[in-house]
Amino acid sequence: MVSARRVFTGRVPLSTFTRLAGLLADTEGDCRYGIEFGRDLGGLATVDLLAEAELPLVCQRSLERFLLPVTVRQRLGLVADESEEGALPADVEPALVGPDGALHLLLLVEDELILAVPAFPVKPGSAEVEAVWTDAEAEAEAETPRTTPFAALAALKGRKTLGD
Repeated sequence: MVSARRVFTGRVPLSTFTRLAGLLADTEGDCRYGIEFGRDLGGLATVDLLAEAELPLVCQRSLERFLLPVTVRQRLGLVADESEEGALPADVEPALVGPDGALHLLLLVEDELILAVPAFPVKPGSAEVEAVWTDAEAEAEAETPRTTPFAALAALKGRKTLGD
């Protein structure tokens, strides 16, 4: 595929990506992708990947479902062993190929979409929520007078005994 500079394009349902599904509100929708094999000027086998999708996420402010438009462009360098990663140019991410040279294209697309999901999704334009958190138990303790051991001793010291 590298020598022939093959290009693959397509559309795949989000439900195909089982690892990504756990990060999404649901799996409605699809992903459009383009994958182009080739070599860079140094002779390194590369894969240029483009993936576009609208990911259904849950806003962490409003807990509402929203669609996050995602466009991922990534250049991957094909490596047979992890020790080859250090030789890659700075703008190229490694893609490990199997011993038989096999590469699972949809797994590459899924990996890039997973990396594009924010840790705390927030719907664009949602209003910030300002909340004052109170600890009801701490407030109740502050309102009730507390008896300390020293206060109890002071009260005992102030009492007169029958023998006095």
